[in-house]
Amino acid sequence: MSRLLAACARVDLNSSVKAYRNMKTFASLLLCIAVIIIPARAFQERTIDGDGNSIRVGVYVDLSVQTSSFGRSTLNGIRMAADEINSAGGISGRRIQLIVEDDQGQPQQAAAVVMKLITQDGVHGVLGEVASSNTLAAAPIAQRSRIPMITPSSTHPLITQVGDYIFRVCFIDPFQGEVMARFARNTLRARRAAIFHDIGSEYSRGLAVTFEDHFTRLGGRIVIRQSYQQTDADFMAQLAAIRAARPDVIYVPGYYGQVGVIARQARQIRIRQPLLGGDGWDAPPIWEIGGGSLDGSYISNHFSVNDPSPLVQRFVRNYTARYNSSDNENSTTQEPDAIAALGYDSMNLLADAIRRAGTTDRMRLRDAIAQTRNFMGVTGNITINSQRNAVKPAVVLELRNRRFIYRETIQPDGNFSYRRTQMNR
Repeated sequence: MSRLLAACARVDLNSSVKAYRNMKTFASLLLCIAVIIIPARAFQERTIDGDGNSIRVGVYVDLSVQTSSFGRSTLNGIRMAADEINSAGGISGRRIQLIVEDDQGQPQQAAAVVMKLITQDGVHGVLGEVASSNTLAAAPIAQRSRIPMITPSSTHPLITQVGDYIFRVCFIDPFQGEVMARFARNTLRARRAAIFHDIGSEYSRGLAVTFEDHFTRLGGRIVIRQSYQQTDADFMAQLAAIRAARPDVIYVPGYYGQVGVIARQARQIRIRQPLLGGDGWDAPPIWEIGGGSLDGSYISNHFSVNDPSPLVQRFVRNYTARYNSSDNENSTTQEPDAIAALGYDSMNLLADAIRRAGTTDRMRLRDAIAQTRNFMGVTGNITINSQRNAVKPAVVLELRNRRFIYRETIQPDGNFSYRRTQMNR
């Protein structure tokens, strides 16, 4: 077992490239994650009394460790959607029952709690996770059990390739990586880029691969590649090497906890170039960690609170009122982030599929999710394609004065090439 776990851990950027192109690598990945299911400490919440007629929805997220801000935001969005559905009479008279598990941000824990949700709690569907590594660990269990799983925000392309019961409501990393490559070349006019990624994260490695691929196709050049581990606290050596390479932009496709520190340390050694990232930056704690050092950075994301759509503004208004009440101990943000919006959309899309299926029968529910077309979510108009991925737009946001400011919307087309729509800053 220890040798197998060590082999699973020895993955670098080059192996991620192969993983996109070689399904044997993918099969090996599934073997690794399937054998490390171990018992997990569970946090459980039942939103209504178990009356035998409820629709049981399992939710697994990190509520206690590295990515807990993501987990809380996701759960906030899912809870709000479930409560709205129940307040409106449920689905054909059946109420939503949420069963929530804390996976502590660990792939083996994610696998264990999803096994529990399916085998002990008898859920009809599963929502989660945020981190792609955790979703990749849990998805084979849902697939083998033929229980539909929808991830709100895991963007690694391999996730839905696990099987035909696995879906997502977010865009995928090849889209997100291309969005930032195009923004860097076409809007910022960057010719030279550095990549600084988390070597231990499927999410980060995947984005690094796709950014490099598209940036170089567009005529740009990657002048240096550096890496870090999620547990690192000092990034000065890598940043000094990046500074010496003199890039025009620095792509840092990581999570908020490390990115905030990287931004602060970069500015300390007088790196002034824009930092670019992805949706993993979008969490309120990033401002406490990075502060003003984040100003002038840009990210690709799923959602903007500045979207004037009545649907979006109603969601922002209701979310803000709900989670900023003085007696709400779980309040973490004044406005919903993209992760909360994706959680909200995932619950509503699952509910819509149950209504159309007219049942919670696993095969008919799976088919209804797969047939989703033009679902109006707060993160955009969602269509599930033949690979069970969401076809939808992305936005580019600028970080300035502790806010994410809307810059552009990028629309996908059927050939996975994107047209850019410039809008008011």
